[in-house]
Amino acid sequence: MTHDMLHVMEWHNGEKPPSPFSDLEMWRRHDDVRQWMAANDVDAGLFTSSQAIAYYSGWFCGGSGRKCGMVVSSTAATTISPAIDGGQPWRQGFHDNISYTDWRRDNFFYALRQLTQRVGRLAIEMDHVTVKFLQQLESALPGVDFVDVGQASMWMRSIKSVEEHDLLRAGARIAAQSATAALELIVPGVLEYEVGLAASASMYRAIAATFPGIALMGCNVLFQSGIHTDGSHNPTTDKRVQPDDVLSLTCAPMLFGYSSTLQRTLFCEHADNASLVIWQKNLTVHQRALDLIRPGVLCSDIARELSDLDRQCDLLKCRLGGYGQTIGLQSNSLGGELEVAIREDCFAELRPGMVISVDPMLMVPDGTPGAGGYRDTDIMIVTETGAERITVFSQGPNDNIICAHTDRENGRQQLKMGR
Repeated sequence: MTHDMLHVMEWHNGEKPPSPFSDLEMWRRHDDVRQWMAANDVDAGLFTSSQAIAYYSGWFCGGSGRKCGMVVSSTAATTISPAIDGGQPWRQGFHDNISYTDWRRDNFFYALRQLTQRVGRLAIEMDHVTVKFLQQLESALPGVDFVDVGQASMWMRSIKSVEEHDLLRAGARIAAQSATAALELIVPGVLEYEVGLAASASMYRAIAATFPGIALMGCNVLFQSGIHTDGSHNPTTDKRVQPDDVLSLTCAPMLFGYSSTLQRTLFCEHADNASLVIWQKNLTVHQRALDLIRPGVLCSDIARELSDLDRQCDLLKCRLGGYGQTIGLQSNSLGGELEVAIREDCFAELRPGMVISVDPMLMVPDGTPGAGGYRDTDIMIVTETGAERITVFSQGPNDNIICAHTDRENGRQQLKMGR
């Protein structure tokens, strides 16, 4: 490699756009991790998951197939980004940034060594580090002891601040506007992707209007009909919606890495009796879950009570997964914090500040009366005395059997106000 092929550089291009978080909020996060480092005799922390990097820096990294990281020491905090990302990581980040080039395969570690000189104990996210990556770290940083910060960081993120709650409320509002736009297009014969495009366009416009300068990335809209509703993350296709189809709509705006997911079960024109019975039973479980969200309750206890209700309704065999999980910063694969989930094997205690989704999901197999997927997702903020439901959107047969002749003026007004 010639002398003019740089390993690392600083690309501080442009000006930093407005952040949804105050300086005090970002310093609080750094103070929390530094207190943990001091208590555990750790010299620095290396964060490599997109959710942790976003939490401590404000930059939600895409990665471009390359490694990203953030080093936090007792006195400094710096993100490490691939040069192909240009100056965006610095613009979006709260602290400093250095970029590494592709000229050598180990340039990420070259940058890391610059930021970890005289470090004897380095905390890393063990749940995000592969065996190969750990071997590379050990080779790049000989003599350094590695300890886990993944669990500690996850618990720090699980208790959301007032500023995070406000951001998630904005996301829930935008999700509802996006869903309203989708309902405007649902008629027999419409293509799934046309509904998805309308919802996406509304979502992006609402985000841009609310947060000027925001990076529009990670947003997700899924609209499925008929057989395609059997999986929650099934992609939108060119299938045409048919009368009597069960429909599933997911609107998940991503705001600075924070996702506020709204899901609703719908029907086109008509729902038969078998479908109505299953739909209403699932909504009964959903409502009971909402009632159970409060501080001091164990996730496992909530899940067991909901499973007992499922048994009474003869639905447990159709349940696709748990009943909800923590909501907030998402990984690039849309994963939440799995240690806080409404499952029988999760013993976390709900605490004030946590944000939980309530999303019991059913799948009735094809060829069975009422076949299809049923899912309604709401978001709850755990308060000191109970919980606040921040999702505001109609659900159930009274509102979500979508007929072409229905007067939708109210929905049009909601959409107009959102824009």
